[in-house]
Amino acid sequence: MSTVNTVSSGNSGSAQPDLLHSEEEEAVRAAVRDLLTDHCDAAGVITRTESDAPHDPSLWKSLADSMGMAGLLIPEEYGGQGAGHREAAVVLEELGRAVAPVPYLTSAVVATEALLACEDGELLAGLAGGRRTGALAVGLHTAPGAAFKTVRLENGTLSGELTGIADAAVADVLLVPADDGGLHAVEAGAATVTPQVSLDPTRPLATVTLDGAPARRLGDAAPAVHRALRAGAGLLASEQLGLADWTLAETVRYLKERKQFNRPVGGFQALKHRLAQLWLEVAHLRAAARNAADALATGRDADVAVAVAQAYAAPVAVHAAEEALQLHGGIGMTWEHPVHLYLKRAKADSIAYGTAGAHREALAGLVDLQAP
Repeated sequence: MSTVNTVSSGNSGSAQPDLLHSEEEEAVRAAVRDLLTDHCDAAGVITRTESDAPHDPSLWKSLADSMGMAGLLIPEEYGGQGAGHREAAVVLEELGRAVAPVPYLTSAVVATEALLACEDGELLAGLAGGRRTGALAVGLHTAPGAAFKTVRLENGTLSGELTGIADAAVADVLLVPADDGGLHAVEAGAATVTPQVSLDPTRPLATVTLDGAPARRLGDAAPAVHRALRAGAGLLASEQLGLADWTLAETVRYLKERKQFNRPVGGFQALKHRLAQLWLEVAHLRAAARNAADALATGRDADVAVAVAQAYAAPVAVHAAEEALQLHGGIGMTWEHPVHLYLKRAKADSIAYGTAGAHREALAGLVDLQAP
């Protein structure tokens, strides 16, 4: 039975957005955190990243199927929860705190948004119930509104190669843009998926090669891809928030316990100043991420809110992870400690769905603040 009931997606009727978490959102947070506490410990994630199968299928099944989190963005008529981006943001924040190796962002957000744009009820129903996993076959580095690579459509089949596709290795269906301007569904078994070297082992990349693969046209690619990438970028900020918040809290905890000259290291003024600065950055990131999620839910200035969030999120997440590694001293440099996973995820996220610089440039155009 699903954990999440149908809830409202924010405050579309109010004059100003309320960025505080609702009771329903806190319930989602508690449920996901409990699951991750029991089934996504740091040692287990590290072990998985050192294997050929970094994804955790049992964790994904519990999250997507048993708890119904994969269907948060999907209307009830298609078997989803009929919730919204604010609730999905809470899930991603918790997944970021655990660097959980599951395809939630790529399937339950990005692929789902593309299918919602195409109104494909059949595939949405499969994704909502966790029976299937989807991946948008657009490079993870692609920003909303940027050009993306397509493959050739010939006699109803697709041929070509696409690189940098996140979580393609565990997808059941690939959503592929073609040169006819359409977005096409391709069964993963009809494609050749070759792993690529990825900085972040918890979100692996792959090259997708199609050679006469049967395909079904879903709709126009341009609006679907833009909608999917915008949602991906906006909600990625919540994942980056969870990552930054965990690294800050873990660093503070460690510095309270680690002693030097018979006193806690955290008591030294220089370190206090560094942590205080980082706390302010994380607090500002929380506001930007929450605003992006609310804007996506309500449709109010979503392009601006997403650009603001991503212009700020990546540098903060990377800074938080770098500080965590440095302030943990020698132990932070070991593979046994999970902080390296957070740094790798933060660095990989800093180019996912557009760099901070790309979003700043987009923001300048959106608010008509061009460079001289």
